[in-house]
Amino acid sequence: MSRTDLIADNFTMMRNAIMAHKENVDVPASGIMRSILEILKNEGYIEDFKFIEDKKQGLVRIYLKYIAKKPAIRNIKRISKPGLRVYATCKEVIPILRGRGVAIISTSAGVMTDKQARELGIGGEVIANIW
Repeated sequence: MSRTDLIADNFTMMRNAIMAHKENVDVPASGIMRSILEILKNEGYIEDFKFIEDKKQGLVRIYLKYIAKKPAIRNIKRISKPGLRVYATCKEVIPILRGRGVAIISTSAGVMTDKQARELGIGGEVIANIW
């Protein structure tokens, strides 16, 4: 199976695990996925994650977070795709759900949340929206 969008595939695996009420899910590892998972952990959407070494590219075990038996991630949506990249300037980056959600943005200063990008006054590629 050829994977052209690893981030979207990983988000789908996370959504499926959440719907099945799994405690954790293993997804393929990548550098940008590590940055995204750091943001999700810091924002309180996942409990933790750890890298599992195999003979290929490696795996990331994501420990999902539930609050009163409801998932912390209500929705996770890929915005910029390989066939249609979506970019936003610092003025175009708007809060998700009036600040209750998070947009993950890949900027020249690294992968960060929409709030951090607005504070630094930089824009970039909008990777995903999470709430």
